Order: sequence, then structure tokens, then C-alpha cells
Amino acid sequence: MHPVEISQILNTLTVLVDTREQPNTRFRKRLKDMGVPIERRKLNFGDYSAEVTLPDNSAFSLENEVCIERKMNLDEICQCYCKQRGRFTREFERAQAANAKMYLLIENANWEKAYSGEYRSQMTSSALVASLTAWLARYNCQLIFCEDKTSGKLIREILYREMKERLTQLEEGRENEKGTAI
Repeated sequence: MHPVEISQILNTLTVLVDTREQPNTRFRKRLKDMGVPIERRKLNFGDYSAEVTLPDNSAFSLENEVCIERKMNLDEICQCYCKQRGRFTREFERAQAANAKMYLLIENANWEKAYSGEYRSQMTSSALVASLTAWLARYNCQLIFCEDKTSGKLIREILYREMKERLTQLEEGRENEKGTAI
């Protein structure tokens, strides 16, 4: 595949949205801000992934390779680390078992709010920071903070770049196979 062909394939990018993501006003705005087609389906882990259509009309999906788990604020992530810790842990363990890259995107949050306890939960700020950083180390996930008005664009951009990297690696792998056959 030539870079132009990869670019054409990327024009077919569809964002996959887990069916468990709750459709509300913010959800609909986030999807609209992505500016690409959306397909709702049950994902094995994470809330968002991506798929493209290859020149032979087959689908190439990242759903078992790259996903984004989105939380609306620190209040919600505190619930995940407290009352829902088992379920949240299992989700990241499934991603780890698949050797998938996970992004944990938390809207309306930053480290300063986490350290200063600017959220509604009985979880202490030191316990929250410890859980966040433990997830980074334990599951090799990427932690991203943003405002909710940015999340749709950011989700699309992350998935676009991850897809571009995978397509480029796929092409490099094919070229290496050709080179070793000679």
C-alpha cells in the first residue's frame, strides 16, 4: 500500500461505540463532534474503537487491539475504583490478555483536581492518585484528561492515528515478507 492508498483507507474510518455507552445529550454531541461514521456494537473492552474498509472490501478492525475507556469525570472513576472495582479490573484484564492498548480518557478532570480532592466521593485523593497510577503501571494504559467538549474530537484523533500506525505496520510487514522471499 502506498501512503496515498493508506490515506484513502483512512477516509473509510468508522468509530465503533460500545452498546453500553449511555445515549444522552452529551453522548450525541460527542458522536457528532467525531465527524466520522459511527457503528454501535458490543465491544469486549473499552467504549470506543475503530474499523476501516480495505481495498478488497474487507474490514480491518482495531477493536481487539486499541480501545478507549471514557469516564465523564473523577466522580465516575472513583466509583470504578471503589464500588465497581471488580468489573473495572476485569475489563482491563481482558484488554491485557488480548495484548490490547487501552486509553483511559477522563473528561472534566486533571491531576490537580485529583490531588486536591475536587470530586464527589469518599475516596481520598491519595487513594485516587494511587489507583490511577497503579492502572498506568499494571495495565500499561495511557491516561488522558480533557474537557467534555473536546472528547469527541480527541477520541477520533487517537483512533485515526492508531489506525494509521497499524496500516503502516501492516504494509511494512508485507514489504519485509517480499524482501525475505528473494
